Amino acid sequence: MFKRFLGGFLLVCAAPLSQAAEGVRYIDRPEVQEFMREQAAQGGYDLEALRRIFAKAQYQDSIIQSMTRPAEAKPWHRYREIFLTEERIRGGQAFWTTHASLLADLERQYGVPASILVAIVGVETKYGANTGRYDVLDALCTLGFDYPPRANFFRGELGKFLKLAAAENLDAAELKGSYAGAMGMPQFIPSSYLAYAVDGDGDGRRDLWSSVPDVLASVANYFTRHGWRPDEPVAARAYPGSASVEAYLNKARDLKPKSTVGELRRQGVRIDAPFEADESSMLFTLEQPDGLDYWVGLNNFYVITRYNHSVLYAMAVWQLAQAIERERAGA
Repeated sequence: MFKRFLGGFLLVCAAPLSQAAEGVRYIDRPEVQEFMREQAAQGGYDLEALRRIFAKAQYQDSIIQSMTRPAEAKPWHRYREIFLTEERIRGGQAFWTTHASLLADLERQYGVPASILVAIVGVETKYGANTGRYDVLDALCTLGFDYPPRANFFRGELGKFLKLAAAENLDAAELKGSYAGAMGMPQFIPSSYLAYAVDGDGDGRRDLWSSVPDVLASVANYFTRHGWRPDEPVAARAYPGSASVEAYLNKARDLKPKSTVGELRRQGVRIDAPFEADESSMLFTLEQPDGLDYWVGLNNFYVITRYNHSVLYAMAVWQLAQAIERERAGA
């Protein structure tokens, strides 16, 4: 869910030649040694245990390269075709059928539709089929010490990762995830794992790799904690006509609702849904081969962008959820 902060992150700068790229091990770098001392002082691992962990950390240039070309840099019509596939729709229908009772229970408990929970794990990892090939330790060290544009953020995530591994009795040097350090079926970054993961199966652990109850309950908890409103709409097509809407558009990572439905209508924007006039809304565009589509997103659309800060991501999740619902209705 790193997703959760990388959406719309379009930096395309290359990292300068690092000490790691020159062959210096992380364990031997002064800034890493200082980081280990800071972590040891905070508890969880003593310094000797941290030395054993960091002795295994390796720089991965492919991680840096992946950071410069996120999927969210694509136009909508190309981004959409990654996720709105027959394979992912049928897979979602099958996943829902397998876990129907659990999903129904979670929908009642949290108020988040089963279709949204299924679509999240569908977009993130194809229902657990692809949870990442990188060592999380390598990913977070590479980005925390050798990717200046976001080094502070990833160094913070590295510290949280160590706390998580200690708390959950996980092997910090063996865990696999994405190139950005996101983990498990729902791809939670360490800070999200610590804050929002829950024990859905009651075994005393929060296992986002292999426990589907933990995974789905954690996603539902994430959405609820970020303000999901049960039984409320998500988004609808909009048509500005000749209206001047530039001041109302949400762009890039500026995603917080900045107007109301009533304000947009007064500007001449037609909305393909009977939304209430006082609803907070965001107006955004999606790039198609022949121009731009305009959309209005309400609170629940904004909540999806909290999982990955991108309107492309949120729209892919919502449209996949709708497609899976249609597949189930026709099954």
